[in-house]
Amino acid sequence: MKKPFIIIFIFLILAGSCGETKKIQSLHNQRLSASLALSRNEVAEERKVIASAPRDTITVTGENGETLLLMKAVRDEESGEMVAHDVINAAVITARFRNVAERHGRVDLRFEVIVPQEMMDTRWQLQFYPDMFILEDSVRLEPVIITGSEFRSRQLRGYELYDRYIRSIITDTTAFIDWRNLNIWIARNLPELYKYKNDSTFVSETDFHSLFGPTEADAIRHYTFWHRRYYHEKKWHQRGAKFQEYVKAPIVTEGIRLDTVLRDIDGNFVYQYTQSIRTRPKLRKVDIVLSGDIFEQEHHLYTMPRSEPLTFYISSLSAFVDTRERYLTRVLERKAAANTACYVDFASGSSEIDLSLGHNATEMGRIRGNILELLQNTSFDLDSIVISASASPEGTVKSNGALAERRAAAVASYFDNYIRHWRDSVKRNSFSVSVDDSGRESIGHNTSIPASIPFLSRSSGENWPYLGVLVDEDTVMTSSDKFSFRRHLETADVDERERRMQAEPWYRYMRENLYPRLRTVKFDFFLHRKGMVKDTVHTTELDTTYMRGVRLLQEREYEKALTCLRDYRDYNTAIAYVSLDYNASAMAILQELPRTPQVSYMLALLYARAGDDGKAVENYLRACRDDRSYVFRGNLDPEIYVLIQRYGLNKDDETF
Repeated sequence: MKKPFIIIFIFLILAGSCGETKKIQSLHNQRLSASLALSRNEVAEERKVIASAPRDTITVTGENGETLLLMKAVRDEESGEMVAHDVINAAVITARFRNVAERHGRVDLRFEVIVPQEMMDTRWQLQFYPDMFILEDSVRLEPVIITGSEFRSRQLRGYELYDRYIRSIITDTTAFIDWRNLNIWIARNLPELYKYKNDSTFVSETDFHSLFGPTEADAIRHYTFWHRRYYHEKKWHQRGAKFQEYVKAPIVTEGIRLDTVLRDIDGNFVYQYTQSIRTRPKLRKVDIVLSGDIFEQEHHLYTMPRSEPLTFYISSLSAFVDTRERYLTRVLERKAAANTACYVDFASGSSEIDLSLGHNATEMGRIRGNILELLQNTSFDLDSIVISASASPEGTVKSNGALAERRAAAVASYFDNYIRHWRDSVKRNSFSVSVDDSGRESIGHNTSIPASIPFLSRSSGENWPYLGVLVDEDTVMTSSDKFSFRRHLETADVDERERRMQAEPWYRYMRENLYPRLRTVKFDFFLHRKGMVKDTVHTTELDTTYMRGVRLLQEREYEKALTCLRDYRDYNTAIAYVSLDYNASAMAILQELPRTPQVSYMLALLYARAGDDGKAVENYLRACRDDRSYVFRGNLDPEIYVLIQRYGLNKDDETF
């Protein structure tokens, strides 16, 4: 009874295997493969837009102001006249290319992966790999996977077996201890220890050792089933190999594309694929090619021939960028001025400069460096230096004014001596010796030595305005202290003001910490440009901000480009707006510009986006009349292409 059953079972297996072999052989003989096609939804939508004109006839203004009527029409072969006609949509789409428009620096490529019914089997898994070719690069897109029901059942069965294997592994090491015999041994030999079994009293490790003798680890090791433990540890280490044994074809859940599944009337598999890419300079087209394989679990059955390429031509508005250089006109003034201030500490009532006092050495050294830098400047000559000194309020206004004047004069004298010594040093060290044809030597200076610089000293008196700033910024004085100080400022007589302030509790702090900062010396440097006679000169220089915006437009960095170009409101600014779909802003700029072919074409595109076919066609025809290259460019931009198809433009020169 068993033998016939076995024979029948083997016969069924052989019969099934034979059928599968014939099917695979048929795939090889016919070289069957999946194919790529333009998205039917997108093509249907485009045809719907073309066919749904807001009116059958539109009126546009011709080159000479004449009125033109445009409608859907073709030329009759017999009469030669243009006659209206209706467009009958084809049922089969065979085009292998498509024009796509760039938006916001990105392009959406939409296509279909079509798999014939003959290629599908419930026992198989089909893996499809779209490859995208961009310039010199190739990128493998996310694959599309079709899994048969029997194939998936075997996958799930493998996962079930593997899960059962994992659940059979014991990872708790305490499960391998012979607790029964361990407890019996402790109860017989160590009754004092055994009583803790039912006692909640905490037993420290030290107490356990003192009672038990050997450690708990020794006892547990003795009563562990090591052969069982080794067996389960071995199973744990073999789990990777067991996964490969049970799961022949793992289920892929990441890095695949399978969002929508459709079936057409023939029972074929159709997948709508959308890939968004970021455009880049010089990118004009993208090719998509499809390849794939068929598997039965871990066995590879068939490699599909590569499909014909599907080509997407990319229209980018960056091609319209005006790359001409833009210059700025700048007015150069002959005279210039610069200023700085330093804090010089003086002894009370003294105008003598003491470099050892406070930060005087550092401050005076900084000013020397500033003066030396101006003396050696290659663009400006130093005409004069005005030194103004201010004083703190202690003492009378008259005495403080005189003291500030003496201090300014002392600083001026200090730097005048410094410049004289510097000029003498330059004269001594910057000379050259030359010999003429007769052998006579002559000495000349290599460095242009500036003439003596006049110093003008002035007194700024008591520096009450700056004292007010210091009080406001101070973090020690309280709000009430600052309010009291501001009340004293209302006293017109500054000597009386100072006398009244001396009675305030905060005066000592202000005198010791804020007053020294009022003894400043301000330097005003007056210069003129070398070799310049006129008071003003107009020069031009490259507008680097604008040209950076142009470069960013060419690189399709539209947001960054608009940041640079927004204030210029010119043609390139409009290009940035159009590229970002800011159509109203672009329209406002373009309508103010002279009607060049580029401007007319951009206006045509914007009117087409707004649904105004009449103005769109009128501007497009004007652009084509002025520049024939726009006849061909219109086929690349979807908005203009719809107008060309809808009204039969560019088919006859009479259109222009």
